Amino acid sequence: MLFLVATPIGNLSDISLRALETLRTVDLVASEDTRKTGMLLKHFEISKPQMAFHEHNEERASERIIELLREGKSVALVTDAGTPGIADPGYRIVRKAIDADLPLTMIPGPTGLIMALVLSGLAVHSFTFRGFPPRKPGPRKRFFGLDRRSTHTLIFYESPHRLAATLKDALEVYGDRPAALANDLTKKFEKMERGSLSELLASVVSQNLRGEYIFVVAGLTGGGFSEEEAEENEQYDDDSDTTSEDVSESTVDATGETVTDQTGSEHKDA
Repeated sequence: MLFLVATPIGNLSDISLRALETLRTVDLVASEDTRKTGMLLKHFEISKPQMAFHEHNEERASERIIELLREGKSVALVTDAGTPGIADPGYRIVRKAIDADLPLTMIPGPTGLIMALVLSGLAVHSFTFRGFPPRKPGPRKRFFGLDRRSTHTLIFYESPHRLAATLKDALEVYGDRPAALANDLTKKFEKMERGSLSELLASVVSQNLRGEYIFVVAGLTGGGFSEEEAEENEQYDDDSDTTSEDVSESTVDATGETVTDQTGSEHKDA
């Protein structure tokens, strides 16, 4: 059987008893980063063979895992942190296992986006996770524009190097909505900032940013915006001049898989 095992996003004490039991009993651990997973296994005194499973070998490694599952072996898939398949490798092997009619299950656990959403103080009854925005300003604004009129709370991941530019574009597209910014969740210096997008932008430009960030933005009605305010940024509507290439890039970003654009690729560690 294939086990997708969620692992801590910062605090090792967050690992579940079931996750530990699974890691102790499987035949093989497929790891996004064998070094990091090795440290996790060592901390809990678990000795298991590992194989690399990351964005650069995902197709080849998936085929190998399918072979092992057909032989009756059990495999645990873990990523650097959090839940496999959420802005991390995992989706392709799930599809392959389903297509091959092989058994799989998941050991639930930490997911940074849910923690950030709950702590944000914004509406939690309906939300949309959008993953990492595109790296370039033009595609990024169009990516944001796809949800400009959404009433759902919006959740994004971003690296510290692009956070200020991304918040600036979000402010331009969405207006000055209520938002929240999470960093180093479950860690010693966990930080949660709440305010308007303009306030969060002003805060980050004066900081030395480190670690992965999750930012949460209120949906249209959740922020109390009028229809007139919703019309202000007409150029970012779904029917704007978005090329097929831009749409393709945005669609990939929204899947929750590894994000790839013209400048490279990226994954979350939050």
